[in-house]
Amino acid sequence: MTLDARQAAVATRGQGDGSGAVGTVEAPRRGRWIDVWDPEDAAFWGDKGRALARRNLWPSIFAEFLGFSVWQLWSIVVVSMPRAGFTYSTDQLFWLVALPSLVGATLRLPYTFAVPRFGGRNWTIFSALLLLIPTAGLSYFMTQPDTQFWVMALVAATAGVGGGNFASSMTNISFFYPEKEKGFALGVNAAGGNLGVAVVQLLVPIVIVAGAGLTLNRAGLMWLPLIVLAAFWAWKAMANLSVANSSFRTSIAAAKRPHTWVISFLYIGTFGSFIGFGAAFPLLIKTTFPDITPAHFAFLGALVGSVARPFGGKLSDKVGGAWVTVCSFVVMGLGILSAVVSLKSESFPAFLSSFLVLFVASGIANGSTYRMIPAVFRLTTPDDPGRARREAAACIGIASAVGAYGGFLVPRGFAMSTSNFGSLIPALYVFCGFYVVCLAVTYFCYLRKGGPLTRERV
Repeated sequence: MTLDARQAAVATRGQGDGSGAVGTVEAPRRGRWIDVWDPEDAAFWGDKGRALARRNLWPSIFAEFLGFSVWQLWSIVVVSMPRAGFTYSTDQLFWLVALPSLVGATLRLPYTFAVPRFGGRNWTIFSALLLLIPTAGLSYFMTQPDTQFWVMALVAATAGVGGGNFASSMTNISFFYPEKEKGFALGVNAAGGNLGVAVVQLLVPIVIVAGAGLTLNRAGLMWLPLIVLAAFWAWKAMANLSVANSSFRTSIAAAKRPHTWVISFLYIGTFGSFIGFGAAFPLLIKTTFPDITPAHFAFLGALVGSVARPFGGKLSDKVGGAWVTVCSFVVMGLGILSAVVSLKSESFPAFLSSFLVLFVASGIANGSTYRMIPAVFRLTTPDDPGRARREAAACIGIASAVGAYGGFLVPRGFAMSTSNFGSLIPALYVFCGFYVVCLAVTYFCYLRKGGPLTRERV
């Protein structure tokens, strides 16, 4: 049976006409599975592909948004813990901020494998419901100010499950869209998730002080109904793709590609900066400018970075991700140097402006770096488009995991700098030097004259 005949016969099982006919798989699985999917076919994409892709995109964005919100809950909660009677040191508070990022980064690789194993719809439902554990745990232990630090650290670590959602969501959505629209689709999907950092830092301070006194357990309770709603929406609207078959073997093949590790390294500088600065920013404001209320400003960084991300993908679709990434690293370096000047002059407006520049540039670079992945694999595997797509999806999972470790390294870097030098400035100089290295790597691998991919718009 030809692809056109199969497309005419059935595009989905479990939705649409409910015929249950066999598509491209030998042994169809139970549940809502799409067996025939070819977004590169213009007729298929225009007739039914685009509508189905969007139907899966929006609940995926909402679930990922909640994942990021839960992942970064502790970034804003720790600011109010001393007022609520918790007697942890500043270094311990930075640990509570960093641990969810460490766990989330570690979970991203297995979350990538979960999509082909269980299906994107099925895993979205499960991973959304899993968020009930860290939110319920936080709700209880925020009423226990005498809790030992190691117990509280374990509770904070459970929030890392929210960080894993990004990898599975991005892997799943990458199979739904054609190459020409993938940059923007992935950018919007990621931006919706990234926006969770800003929303949690904006809403949690409002909710915990509503009425009289300080009620920290509301920081967890407020997300419970939304988590249930996300699982229900995914169950109702989403579908699983049979072609989303990036296996462990495919990931091993992708891991053998040098470009996988080059892009993963760059993603530490882009997404690692975004999530690391986002997690640390409220506590940075609190410890560096004690007269400033972090809740009034901290959410702005993650907000502008999230909004900038899809524009990075869209711009990269037009001019190439490598050029956008290089320019972003230049701006990030300048933002770091400006932050150093603002700290020396003790100017909060300058400090805030410098970090907003950093967030915007890192957000744009997040989109551009991710857009480079399908382009690089397509160009280095021209004779096997199917393999290129599968390995690109595997690379997305690997890069998202490696890059997310920046969310642990950045807060710990600030903590060590403050403990050993009494200032954030040494850590900022280290970050600036790292951006210079990232810029040089991007140029050498993808833009230098005479390079293997220089003539292509990566």
